[in-house]
Formats: sequence, structure tokens, C-alpha cells
Amino acid sequence: MGIDVTSFYVYRWRYWIGYSLIGILLVGLLIFAGLYVPGGISNKEVISVIKSSSISVTDVQSLAVTDLPYHLLQKVSLAIFGVSDFSIKLPSLIIGLFSAVGLIFLIRLWFRPNVAVLTSGIAVTTGQFLFTAQSGNPSIMYIFWSVWLLLLGTLIAKRVKPRTTWKVLFFVVAALSLYTPLSIYALISMAVAILLHPHLRYIIRQLSKPRLAGAFLLGVIVVIPLAIGVIKSPELGLTLLGVPTQWPNFGANLVLLSQQYLGFALQSATGVMTPFFGLGSVLIIGLGAYRLFSMRQSAQTYLIITWLVCLVPIMITNPRFMSVAFLPLVLLLATGLNSLFRYWYSLFPNNPYARILGLLPLGVLVIALIFSGLERYIYGYHYAPQTVQNFSQDLSLLPKNTRNLVVTASQLPFYNVVAAHNKNLAVSTAPSSNTFVSTFAAKKSYTGYSVERIVTSTAYQNSDRFYVYKKVN
Repeated sequence: MGIDVTSFYVYRWRYWIGYSLIGILLVGLLIFAGLYVPGGISNKEVISVIKSSSISVTDVQSLAVTDLPYHLLQKVSLAIFGVSDFSIKLPSLIIGLFSAVGLIFLIRLWFRPNVAVLTSGIAVTTGQFLFTAQSGNPSIMYIFWSVWLLLLGTLIAKRVKPRTTWKVLFFVVAALSLYTPLSIYALISMAVAILLHPHLRYIIRQLSKPRLAGAFLLGVIVVIPLAIGVIKSPELGLTLLGVPTQWPNFGANLVLLSQQYLGFALQSATGVMTPFFGLGSVLIIGLGAYRLFSMRQSAQTYLIITWLVCLVPIMITNPRFMSVAFLPLVLLLATGLNSLFRYWYSLFPNNPYARILGLLPLGVLVIALIFSGLERYIYGYHYAPQTVQNFSQDLSLLPKNTRNLVVTASQLPFYNVVAAHNKNLAVSTAPSSNTFVSTFAAKKSYTGYSVERIVTSTAYQNSDRFYVYKKVN
């Protein structure tokens, strides 16, 4: 009598075990990334902090900014925890967690459980996702909006209860997503897919029109501040559409795009580790693209194709908007893995042992992709000179007992935000006390003062970050 593999406890609970491991790994990686790697803040994060602090809920005009939901959340984080590396990154970490959870549910709704578990594991451990999720600027919103728009749309299409809740949430999320540049193209691709695919048109006709109208009206109310801003400043509308301010260099942009996705032997030229996916993942994505274009019947296929068609010209004109293509590529990755499973199962349709043994090399492949992605992220953002130099540890190095901080005029807006959340700190461009601390950029010979101490970082170059001056008697 043969062994019944399906009776094993581990086999029966394999998907729950897989998702639990992914959840534990995800939370651990987000905390690790937020605290240790890359271990500092970039110039984009500094700009984000300044922008978040300038928003006032009592001033409607200040709400007409790109990525308003993110900046409001970051403003709350700074108000509660003060200005630190972690409080700056906390909104992105929270949104990254919700993005990953939504992605896992989405892939589970679109694909079989085995494909969903493996794809989710690869996706949430890629360097691109982890870097975006820890970066204290709105780049994570590209992933968040696309994931949740598609997830809520899928729940509506599958008529999952509570139906009205999903409709209301979809229109609210759609309205909020319009505050983020390029998010409108996800909505356009969904609308085009509905127009082209008969089954999607049938689903829309079956929905309650009064409830749709009510949810749509709620979305319109949410987007009113943005509409006012676009009317007063048309440049804001161009920014949201991703229209460049000057004519792009298409040749240079194509080279940069190829480096971001195919430059496996090249150093990063943008301060971000590239390529975004490892070679193994890219090959599976290529297989997924082949299967997608050879089997164009499903609604999911229509959606992914229209989405990619919308994104290609945007990516060519703005190749630095790297995160907008994350979800379509993950769906292609899942499609490629699904094709591998189907092919293997077709070889042994009636032999469960051969089918299970065939999963071993696929499992080894996925584990290798996960660990190689983590290795590239950790070592790339901790040791690679072209990336490490883009992150400053100055906030954590600033002496705790600093009362007077002298900065340059360009540094003043950011450190004014720091001082606004620290009542004991005064920031200026000239010394105003017997003892003061100067940033590296503001250091010079101050008449009547001498350097008492130098605060350094672990960097190989420019490691002197702060100078402590004391008045000479």
C-alpha cells in the first residue's frame, strides 16, 4: 500500500504555512530595512519631509499637492515621533506592508495557491520593493495604489461580499490615487480593458447603478482639492500625467531603462541598485510575457496588456519612475511560474509522486531567487559606493544636547522642520550662543570660536559630519 502524501499534516496546511513564513519574513525585512539598510536618508526623503511639513489641513490650497495622502501620513508621523530617520520612513514602511498584503491577496485571486505563494515570496523580497518600502518619500504609492485598485476591482468583479463596501473603497482609492503622478494610467488601463473585453462589460452591466453613482460621488468629493490645484496651476496636471518639463533624450532614457532591467553586469548610475529583478526572475517574466501574448482570451490578459501599453511611453520619457512597472512585472512573473507548473503537470497528469517531485527544482529555484534578491539588497545598499554615498546619517549623528545648530541656507528648510519638533533646538545660519554645532557644509573659521569636537560617521570619505564649536575666553 502506497504512502498517501495528502494525509500529511504539512501537506494539508502547506499554503497556510507558506503564507505565515512570508508574513514573518516580510515584517522582519521591513523593520530591518527601516532601521539598518541603507541606514540613512536620501535627498528625496529630505524634500519629502519639507513638503509634508508645509501642509496645513486648514488651508485648502496647501492640500493641492502631489501625493497628498502620503504627505499627510508623514506629517502625522513627524508630529507624534519627532524628526528621525525612522519616523521619516515609518509611513513608507506601513504603506509597504499594506501593499505587500494586498499583493498577496491579489495574486491569490488571480492564480492557483502554489503559484501565489511562490510569486508572493519572490515579489516582497526583491530589492526594488524593499528599497521603495523603506524610503521616506512617496515612491511606495505607485505600488500601493496599483495593487489596491486592482485588488478592489477584482473583488467587485468576482462579486465578493460585502459588495457595496468594495465599490465605495474602489472609488475612494481611485480618487486618492489621482494625487500620485502616473496613477491615472492604471485607471485608464482598467477602463480600456472593460471596453474591450465582453465579460468585463457584462459584469459592469450587472452592478447596481445607484450604488455606483453614490460611490462615484464620494470619489469626486475626495478629489476636489486636487481639481482646484490643477485649475489654478496647470503645471500640476502635467506632473500628474508624467509629462516631462523638457524634451527628453530618448536614446539616453532607453539606455537607462535597459540598465535598470537588464544591466546585470553594470554598476548603478542612479544611486539605486539595478537591475530591479535578478536574472532568474527576468527569464520567468519573459516566459510570462510570451504566454500572455500567445493566450489573449482572459480579462486579466487584456488588463495587463493595456497597462503595459500605457506604461511603455511613460517609462521611455520618465525612466526614473521605476515603481510604476512593479505590479505588471510581478503579474508577468506569476504568469511565467504558472506556465512552468502547467507544463510539468501536463507531463505527469496521473502520477502524483512525479508531480510532487517536480516541485522540488522549482522550489529550489524560488528559494535561490529570494535569497539572491535579499543578498543584492543588503550588500548593495550597505557596501556599494555608488549607492551608500546617497544616504546621510546626519540626523542620528547630531549630538543630543545640541542647542544651537548652524547650517547653510540650503539646509535651513529641513533643519527648521527638525527644530519645530524639538523645542530645545535653535537653527540658524550664524552662531548665537557660546557653544554651537555646525554641519559639515557650514563649517568654517568662526571669529572668537574654536573647534572642540568633531562628530564623524563610518564613511570612507567626508566622514566629518558635525563640528562642535566653543567660544574662546
